[in-house]
Amino acid sequence: MAKNLVIVESPSKSKTIEKYLGSDYKVVSSKGHVRDLATTGKFGLGVDIDNNFKPNYIPIKGKSKVIADLRKAVKESDRVFLATDPDREGEAISWHLYDVLHLKNDNYDRVVFNEITKNAVLEAFKHARKIDDKMVNSQEARRILDRIIGFRLSKLMQSKTSGKSAGRVQSVALKLIVDREREIEAFKIEDYYEIDAKFDGFDAKLEKYLEDDIEIKTKEEADEILSKLSKSFEIENINKSNKNKKSKFPFITSTLQQEASTKLGFNGNRTMRCAQKLYEGVDLGDETVGLITYMRTDSTRLSDEFVNSTFKYIEDEFGKVYVGYVKKSKKTENVQDAHEAIRPTSIYRTPEKVKQYLTDDEYKIYSIVYYRALASLMSDAKVLATTVTLDNNDYKFKTSGQILVFDGYLKVYNRYEESEDKILPNFDEMHTNVVIANSIEKSLHHTKPPARYTEAKLIKELEEKGIGRPSTYAKIIDTLKVRNYVDVVDKKFVPTTTGIEITDKLQEGFSSIINVDYTKEMEDNLDDIAQGDMVWYKLVGKFYNEFEPLVEKAFDNMEKVKPEETGEVCPNCGHNLVIRNGKYGKFIACSNYPECKYIKQEEKTVKELVDCPNCDGKIVEKKTRKGKVFYGCNNYPKCSFALWDEPTGEKCPECGNLLVTKGKKIKCSSCDYEK
Repeated sequence: MAKNLVIVESPSKSKTIEKYLGSDYKVVSSKGHVRDLATTGKFGLGVDIDNNFKPNYIPIKGKSKVIADLRKAVKESDRVFLATDPDREGEAISWHLYDVLHLKNDNYDRVVFNEITKNAVLEAFKHARKIDDKMVNSQEARRILDRIIGFRLSKLMQSKTSGKSAGRVQSVALKLIVDREREIEAFKIEDYYEIDAKFDGFDAKLEKYLEDDIEIKTKEEADEILSKLSKSFEIENINKSNKNKKSKFPFITSTLQQEASTKLGFNGNRTMRCAQKLYEGVDLGDETVGLITYMRTDSTRLSDEFVNSTFKYIEDEFGKVYVGYVKKSKKTENVQDAHEAIRPTSIYRTPEKVKQYLTDDEYKIYSIVYYRALASLMSDAKVLATTVTLDNNDYKFKTSGQILVFDGYLKVYNRYEESEDKILPNFDEMHTNVVIANSIEKSLHHTKPPARYTEAKLIKELEEKGIGRPSTYAKIIDTLKVRNYVDVVDKKFVPTTTGIEITDKLQEGFSSIINVDYTKEMEDNLDDIAQGDMVWYKLVGKFYNEFEPLVEKAFDNMEKVKPEETGEVCPNCGHNLVIRNGKYGKFIACSNYPECKYIKQEEKTVKELVDCPNCDGKIVEKKTRKGKVFYGCNNYPKCSFALWDEPTGEKCPECGNLLVTKGKKIKCSSCDYEK
């Protein structure tokens, strides 16, 4: 046996790292977590509430053999290196391994690397350390808090509502979705008019009367203004300015998920699955290597080595004028800055060079990571922005345009970022300061309610409000879908009756805890523990002493939500039939359960329209809680694909998504294509 044993989390890393280290090292995998909290003790929490919340850990089901094999390997080795992931969760896994394998301080080391490349791994072993107890304490506090809230609130919700679970961050995310839906429902749509003057080569919009902004509420007001206008406009002012357009920072976990959702149509799980594979290693024929750095990070920092090699690459490939600078982030809250941003492990390993070794999804994720990191170190794009003010009887019209003068970082990132030139005529060369409109027209518009959250917008909101960790966002959103708390329609979240019910009940009894500010404060406190500025069990104790009385009061006083009656009676016992939620969705059953176990069989058959583009299911016609028709996959909740408009079965020739029927037109469900 090898003298040195290295334990990593993922089996796919093992062989790659073992090749880097050589014959003196054996690399094995823990296959993720090996232990979790038991479900014994008071309320099944797995902690000793009266003894500083001391946790009782037991092997995860199926992991006893893994632990036994690891113990045997430890006995046959002289030294053990714990090389789990470089974040708090990875640190906690290392501690669990240290404890369950009965390691000693003199026979183990903790090794951390942000990328799986030979140089990075070998360098990491030169800087081995011991387990960071402060990071472990922070993660342990998070796990115990989530267990307390999850177990106690979930049991409460199961007894009082049709919901199945609640959680510390999950319930706040759901509240954001429900609150937005209520904003939309309460929104009063108002009409307003705009007036546009159309010229050869450009349009101008009415914005002011003299120095005052103008609002046109009625058709009569619009017509009155039109009656005062002539087709002759005087050029009042031409303002030209050179502007720099800066590239964005390289990706962190949340921004990668947002951009993959917006630009690629990937959900969080799909994105992180691809990123995990790219991080753990890809067989490139002559070597197996990780293509990107660790994908769970909230730092935008780039290593000096990567920056220097990328600057050289940019100069060689595009010219010195394209070499940019390192951006400094103002964001410091909640950042584990020992990490780097998500970036390629080598700027010379272009997406085109590795495409043949990747799946289509992996190639798309690698490309967007690669070009985002490259663009972040390229020079600013430069545009000439022009704004022209036109006067017509003291009514001020404006038109704006810009010309891309220097493409800068857009040289490589224009495929992911819209940079549309709107070129105006050269007013400076005109021999008159008067221009004649071809027409002046009014147009009716309507105010719009706030937009529902897409996955990208919800992740952005969670990140900006400091709720949860980037690595948890995909799981949170997936839970909301699987629990049937939200529907996804046209890629936007719509809360279900159950989701609204859960939110209302939680706010009834726990508004002081299930809210944005409290959840953010808890994240800050967990960071304080990781920095050694707070004792973990004191934080948990303070929370528990506030939380448990609220739970007990809710169990005693909270009214149970009655299931919705259908208006029919049970043919077996005569009690009312009600709508219930089951594992596979809603069903109709007797209200006298468990005395009567009658379940009404669904009589109507659902019309299957077309194949689902996301799985092997079928798109079928469905209805929202308010009776509005939409079209979704019959594999829900495993597949959450849904549309408001009826799909035709054809695919868009431009982007490949489904074509749908909108009125009398056939359009793409994603892009601007119209058949």
